[in-house]
Order: sequence, then structure tokens, then C-alpha cells
Amino acid sequence: MDDIAAWFAGRLPSEWFTGEPEVTVDREEIVVVGRLEAPDVAEGASEGAAAAAAAGRATRFREDTREQRIRIAREGEELFDRKIAWGVDCGESRVLFTTVAVPVMTRLRQPERRTLDTLVEAGIARSRSEALAWSVRLVAQHEGDWIEQLRSSLVAVREARAAGPSV
Repeated sequence: MDDIAAWFAGRLPSEWFTGEPEVTVDREEIVVVGRLEAPDVAEGASEGAAAAAAAGRATRFREDTREQRIRIAREGEELFDRKIAWGVDCGESRVLFTTVAVPVMTRLRQPERRTLDTLVEAGIARSRSEALAWSVRLVAQHEGDWIEQLRSSLVAVREARAAGPSV
């Protein structure tokens, strides 16, 4: 993954982002998120006005860099055999552009299916699939620190395996 992040750090135009982009990798997709300079807003402007200005800045970036991002994504997809998605952080918000939605197979027993069905019947989700995705986002939101600790531990396990004897 360090190689992928390094490739993007070297490949992306330096004027796009304020600092190095955040590069997240899984088996199917690479998501590249850079920080844009927050737009100036009038002193005393509401949070809504600041959010609207940031959304406008993100939209401008998306439109102005579209052709170049597509070209870089094609290079990266060929090189890393994964889809490339883009996003920006601007102000207090994060905007992701066209990310991949991957079907995930799971086996659930009746109590878990009933939970999903309750979410659908209550109008929280339109389908079991959407209810499951909602549940995963909720766990990530409320247990984010714990999930990050697990991810860090997995990195250490991979490093220990790599340093160990070869089979």
C-alpha cells in the first residue's frame, strides 16, 4: 500500500491539494482524497454558508480536474488492477466522487434477517442490502476508534509475517 500512496504522491499535480493525499486501498478500489484550501467566507457567516462555499469549491475542483483525474485513474487502474475513486476534504466536509459499490455475500440467520427486515419496514432502508450497509456505517461511526485499533494491529501482524521465515 505504501507503494500505491507513493505513486499517487508523485503522480498528482502538486497544486491540487494542500499536502499529501490520503490513499485508502482495499481489494477492489483505491480511494484518493486530498484536502482543498477552504474558501474564504465573510466574517460571522453561518455554518451553512461555510458549508455551501466548501461544497462549491469541491464541485469546481471536480469539474476542473475531471479529464486529468480520468487519465491518472486509467494509469493507476492498469498499474494496480483496482478501480480508482476520488474525493476531497474541504472545510468540515468530505465529498467522494463516483466510488465503487461492491456486492458482499453474507449468510444471516433468522434473527439477523428480522433485524434487517425491521429496518426496511420502518423506512430506514429500502432493502436488506441497504439496511446491512446502514448497520455497518453505524458500527464504524460508533466504534471508529476500536476499528482503527484493529486496523493498526493488522498492519503490525502483516509486518511480523513478512519479517518472519519464509515457508
